[in-house]
Amino acid sequence: MPRTPRNRPPEGSRRGLPTREELREWIEASPERVGKRDIARAFGIGPADKPALRELLRSLETEGTLERGPQRRFAPSGRLPETAVVEVYGTDLDGDPLARPVGWQGPNPPTVLMAPERRGMPALGPGDRVLARLRPIGANKYEGRTIRRISEAPAQVLGVFEGGASSGGRIVPTNRRLKQEFRVPAGETGGAEPGELVLAELLPAHGFGLKPARIVKRVGRFSDPRAASLIAIHTHDIPVEFPAEAVAEAERAGAVPLGDRTDLRAVPLVTIDGADARDFDDAVFAEPLAGADGGGWRVVVAIADVAWYVPPGSALDRAARQRGNSVYFPDRVVPMLPEALSNGWCSLRPNEDRGCLACEILIDAEGEIRRHRFMRGLMRSAARLTYEQVQAAREGRPEKDTPPLPESLLAHLYGAFQALLAARIRRGAIDLDLPERRVTISPEGQVTGIAPRQRLDSHRLIEEFMIAANVAAAETLERAAQPCMYRVHDRPSDEKLDALREFLGGLGIGLARGRDITPKHFAQVLIKVEEHTEKQIIHEVILRSQAQAAYSPDNLGHFGLGLARYAHFTSPIRRYADLLVHRALIRGRRLGPGGLPDTDPTSFADAAEHITRTERRATEAERDAADRYVAAFLSDRVGARFGSRISGVTRFGLFVTLDETGASGFVPMASLPNDRYMLDPSRHTLTGRHSRLSFRLGQRLDVVLREASPVTGGLLFRPAEDAGNATERMARRRRR
Repeated sequence: MPRTPRNRPPEGSRRGLPTREELREWIEASPERVGKRDIARAFGIGPADKPALRELLRSLETEGTLERGPQRRFAPSGRLPETAVVEVYGTDLDGDPLARPVGWQGPNPPTVLMAPERRGMPALGPGDRVLARLRPIGANKYEGRTIRRISEAPAQVLGVFEGGASSGGRIVPTNRRLKQEFRVPAGETGGAEPGELVLAELLPAHGFGLKPARIVKRVGRFSDPRAASLIAIHTHDIPVEFPAEAVAEAERAGAVPLGDRTDLRAVPLVTIDGADARDFDDAVFAEPLAGADGGGWRVVVAIADVAWYVPPGSALDRAARQRGNSVYFPDRVVPMLPEALSNGWCSLRPNEDRGCLACEILIDAEGEIRRHRFMRGLMRSAARLTYEQVQAAREGRPEKDTPPLPESLLAHLYGAFQALLAARIRRGAIDLDLPERRVTISPEGQVTGIAPRQRLDSHRLIEEFMIAANVAAAETLERAAQPCMYRVHDRPSDEKLDALREFLGGLGIGLARGRDITPKHFAQVLIKVEEHTEKQIIHEVILRSQAQAAYSPDNLGHFGLGLARYAHFTSPIRRYADLLVHRALIRGRRLGPGGLPDTDPTSFADAAEHITRTERRATEAERDAADRYVAAFLSDRVGARFGSRISGVTRFGLFVTLDETGASGFVPMASLPNDRYMLDPSRHTLTGRHSRLSFRLGQRLDVVLREASPVTGGLLFRPAEDAGNATERMARRRRR
């Protein structure tokens, strides 16, 4: 039984729920990890305040101030025990493994430099987990020595094979964190040919030189234009093949009968998606209200009834939960559900009957939600529209291939959208303008272009309708006392807010102080900088200051949207969280089979952690694939000059984002004009000690492409000669 810490609350602190600072300081002063009972006893917290204490602890854990260990006991993040489970993520320049603690959630994870393995043991490689004995060797650095391996299989590395099938060769890793290549001995090539993408397992290492590896799988030709997404899939261990039982269940699916469902087939619901969308899981309709309702709008959001086809505990359910979500690459989709469902019975195709879970929402003329109800229905989509078609039709220039629509349909959709948008603006939701990269691929798999993805009013229309339905789902589940998989977004940490204030202050922009900061304060800053020359970088820095959104069975609200409660309901084809919300609604509203079964509350919490991890895994995989496509696209432009902005400043060099494509790359410190540069993290600047030459976040900088590596997705740049001279001239003028 863990002992209760003997430290007392800080002098002068009040009894009862502590502030964030009081709790953080008290836990830091504790010689060992503490639990909620210890905190409650120390501060005299009664039963009424315990839910608030739980939310306070979760908030501190989410922002990275605290970390939770065994038996749900807390310690300050950054304090590693003498032994811990670590996972290898890369190697240093000497080929020695680098690791970080498993389960680390906060920023700046400690680096663990693993000592060489005992003679005869396979070398550690990416993905290997070991129980290690740790010894501090510097600021946020530890030396680790393996006590025992936890990985069941030898460490593996993905890379491009160079050599010959009989004579052996070497592997160039696709992971840019691996700084060394691997040697393939003769007889261990597995028949691989030069230029193939291979998976290899590490062999016992003896002496110096490249670590040996045995090829165990030939993945495909690296020259295949679609290799970028294959690399991302293997690197992030994304499941691709469905179990045969799950496929069989999907293929047995059929049409949904009307039965007790609400017949919505006469309602002209339409789907609005991207031109390249492969599945359509949401449809919308709006019409004006009049008379007794005092004006306003009736909105219907109909979502594919995935719960009808994926019963809890089925093979389909197990496969969907394992994936957590679909993963989207420029050339393919790795779906959460087999194609028979994702592109078939669960896709709201035009002029075909489909089962749905529909939300009817009544909003007033100011866009405030007044009433809502959920129903299980049978619908028939009136049209499949793209964002571009809707935008063009709204602007009075309909495209030739736009399906014929009732004259008032779009006018009503936009009328309801304008009301919802006005409500969003009043509550001060944070609306960041950060265009995404769009990589276009030819039928042959070649990259044909890279450009920022447009954000049209039609995109925002669907976004506002989906947000309204998600709010309605969370409110309905709370009223029905049903478990809810909330989408939560906490306020930024005090440390990030302080850094943001300092950055904005350097540009002459103020941000409110105090603990009661709200999304409105950020919205006010965004209004101020609408015409600012540094608008784009200000939006990016504000985004970086925010906490990461996550899934949770406990409601923390959604800070960014300015909402007290929020749950994902609108995409059950591609997100398991939404499927859980559908099941809870079906059970709570008694809408038939497929509802949420009785579950252990801890299993719902485990599901939240799992699907949060799979979502972040998908985001990383999609970004990695896009980086490799960009590197391949730019590989024949080495030596070319590009306009860019500095998007990151580190002690190792500068990150830049190109104006032309939105691609990101790195300018190493050694490429900067000769000097010793000092980092000012609060001002986001690198300044030469002697020349006073300064590089700051958001600064324009012309760069020359030095290297583009499709294998790793890395882009290396150097400042253009005259760009460095121009920066130096500016520094001289400042010195005068």
